[in-house]
Amino acid sequence: MMRDAQTFEPQDGRLTRPAFWSALGARWTSDIEETLVCCQVRQETHDVKSFFFMSREGRTFSFEPGQFITLELDIDGETINRCYTISSAPTRPHTISITVKRVPGGKVSNWLHDNLRPGASVRVLGPAGEFTCARHAAGKYLFLSAGSGITPLMSMSRSHHELGEDRDIVFVHSARTPDDIIFARELDLIAANQQRFRTSFVCERIGARTNWPGITGFLTLPLLRLIAPDFMEREIFTCGPAPYMKAVRDLLEEAGFDRTRYHEESFSFESLSPAEQAAATDDAAEPADAGGADAQARFSVTFAKTRRDIECGAHEHVLDAAKRAGLRLPSSCTQGMCGTCKVKLVSGEVDMHHNGGIRQREIDQGMVLLCCSKPLSNLVVDK
Repeated sequence: MMRDAQTFEPQDGRLTRPAFWSALGARWTSDIEETLVCCQVRQETHDVKSFFFMSREGRTFSFEPGQFITLELDIDGETINRCYTISSAPTRPHTISITVKRVPGGKVSNWLHDNLRPGASVRVLGPAGEFTCARHAAGKYLFLSAGSGITPLMSMSRSHHELGEDRDIVFVHSARTPDDIIFARELDLIAANQQRFRTSFVCERIGARTNWPGITGFLTLPLLRLIAPDFMEREIFTCGPAPYMKAVRDLLEEAGFDRTRYHEESFSFESLSPAEQAAATDDAAEPADAGGADAQARFSVTFAKTRRDIECGAHEHVLDAAKRAGLRLPSSCTQGMCGTCKVKLVSGEVDMHHNGGIRQREIDQGMVLLCCSKPLSNLVVDK
C-alpha cells in the first residue's frame, strides 16, 4: 500500500536542478557528512511508513543490500541511537530509505511517525552490517520474514530485480492480516517481471479482507515444504521478531538444514517485550572464554563523572562488567552497531571490534563503544 506520500519541496517554491546531476561521483559517508535530509515520507500500511533521505551535498549512497544505518535522534532532550535496516536498493544510489513500523509504546518509532517530515535533518551513522546476500552468492535463495523484518530482504529483492538478475528466489512473508503485508504490490510486480521470483504470504488471520485467497495461520515445516519443496537446497535469509526467528530456527533444525547456509538479522529491540530484551542482552553479553594465563588478568575501570570503580577481566567487555557491578549505562544493541554506549576514553587502551556504530574520526578522538571493548590496561572513562 502506498498512499499519502509527502515530498520535500524547496522552501522558496522554485524548482531547481537536482544536486545529484553534478555530483554523481561523490560518495556519502557519515564521516564526511553527518546529517541527511528527509526528502519523502511514504505510508506503506496503516502503521508502517518509509522515510527517504538524501544528501544535501548531492552525494550518492553505497551499501550492500541488507545492511543498516543508525539514526542519532534528539527526543525530549535525550539523544537516542536506533538501528534500522535499509529498505531501498543500492541500485538507486541518490536516496536511501528505512521502513518503520509504529510499535505501541515504542519511543523512537512513534516519534518518527509523528514528527519526521520532509525537509527535516537527521544525523545518520553507517551503513554497516554483514546480513547481505552480496556476501553469500547462491543459485537459489529462500527469504523468510515477518512484520517489518521484511525490510532487508526487500532491499535484496529490489536489487536483483533492478539489476535484471532473474535469480531463483522464494520470498515467504508472514503478517498479522493481508492489510498488514508491507510492499505487497511491489512484490507482486517483481514476481510478474521475473519468472523465477515467487512470493507466498502467510497471515495469522484474514482481518477485514474476507476474500483473502492466501494462506491463513503460521509458518510450519509442512507448510514450508509445500511452498518451497527444495528449501534444503537454498541459501536462507531470515529477519523478523525474536519469537518468529526462533520458530524458524526450530523448524529448520527439525528438518536437518545445514546451518552454514542460514543467516538471520534482528536488532530492533524496541519491538521486543522487556523479558525478550533482557534475554537478547544476556545472550549478547556472555563473555568469551579465551582460556590461557591472560584470561586471569583483571583491570580497573574508573568512571570519572560518577566516581565509580569496577573490575573488568581481560576477556570481558567493559559494558558487561559495568552491568554486573550494578551500573546503569546507556546501551541498546550490545553488538557494536548502534553507538548508544559510546564514551570518551580518558586513559588506557582497549581492544574494540565494532560493527559500524562509531565513526573513524570518533575513534581517532578517543571514543570507544563499551559493549565491544575489552581492556588492555587500567581504564578511565568520561562517564
